[in-house]
Order: sequence, then structure tokens, then C-alpha cells
Amino acid sequence: MSSIGSTFGQLNTEAIVALQPDLVLAASITAPEQVQALEGLGLTTYVLSDPIDFDGLYQNLQTVGELTGRQAEAAELLAALEARVTAVEEKTQGVERLRVFYEADGTDPTAPWTTGSGTFQSVLIDLAGGSNVAGEIAGWGQFSLEQLVAIDPQVILFGSGSFVPTTVDSLAARPGWGTMSAVVDGRVYAVDTNWVDRPGPRLVEALEAMARFIHPELFD
Repeated sequence: MSSIGSTFGQLNTEAIVALQPDLVLAASITAPEQVQALEGLGLTTYVLSDPIDFDGLYQNLQTVGELTGRQAEAAELLAALEARVTAVEEKTQGVERLRVFYEADGTDPTAPWTTGSGTFQSVLIDLAGGSNVAGEIAGWGQFSLEQLVAIDPQVILFGSGSFVPTTVDSLAARPGWGTMSAVVDGRVYAVDTNWVDRPGPRLVEALEAMARFIHPELFD
């Protein structure tokens, strides 16, 4: 496996060309001019849209299977993923919807960034048996600490990774956060940002983890 460096900002087209790829897959966040530059170098490039639900994810996997001539492998993977999602849905059907807050970026703890309607994170919360307290926000947005305290989430989830300084303990220790039910009851959980913030097959891992965090009694 070879690295071409970061895919944010200017792409290292020389490194990409040197790999002599038969196919380059780009995401919706890839700038159109970068896609055009790759195509201008004679590279077959296909842009996959970012899915906002599992149907969209399944469609992307099927498309990649068709593009690579691996339809059978893609179908097998799809069946396995669908079975795991269905298993979670069956467990959480009819459960009490707990109030859940997902923190995407807590750099400013008085106004953390979260995800509302039209995002995969909100879909995951719903399927996992929760109710996204930021559901009235369209897409990504900031949520004031005052709003959060007033809504009083029962579960707080945050995306964790090597570049994220937030920990369960540091979040719970923030000024003004200690009165929330999620903090009082010790229901603050870290979810791997590679699972929850990247629209790929690992979203199923995120769903399973979130369901266990929100409704652990269903998995005893």
C-alpha cells in the first residue's frame, strides 16, 4: 500500500499517476477542479456521492462492485452488512427513545458542533434507539451550552480519534456540563470517528457501538 499524502487541499497528482491506477474513486468533498485535473491526466475517475442513510451506502458499495468487476463480492458484503443493521433495528424496535447528543467538535465547549437532520450521525442515533436532541438543526451546526443544559441529554456521544483531544473525563469536567443527566449517570461515550464520521461500511460498526451505549440492556 502506498500513501499519496493528505486528500485535503491540493492532491499529489504525481504520486497518484505513479501508482498507475485503473480507477480513481473520489468523494463528494473532492473539489470539481481536482476531479477534472485527474481526468485531464488520463485517469478514469468516478465520484461517489456521500450517503446520508444505509440505502445510499448500499448503493455505493454496489456501484463500486460494478466498477471493479467484483459484483459477487459486493453482494456478499452487502448481505452481511444488511443483516447486522437489521439485527440492531429488531433489538431497538419499540424501546424508549433516550435523549442523545452527538458532539462532532468540542473545541468550543460553550458551543460544540453537532449533527442534525439530514446527516448519517442522526440516522445512526435513531436506528440505535435514541432521539437526536439536535434534530431541529439541518446538517451540521453549533449547539449552545445553554440549549444543551435545558434539553438535558441522557446520553452523550462524541467522535474520538488521534486528532481529538476530548476524552470521557475531560468532557465530564467541563464547566457547566456536570449537571446534565448523561454526565451525572456516567453515560458519556467515545465513538471512533473513523466509524461514525466517514460514510463507508464501518458505519455499521458505529451503529452497533451506539446501540450498545444507548441501550446496553438489550445486549446483556
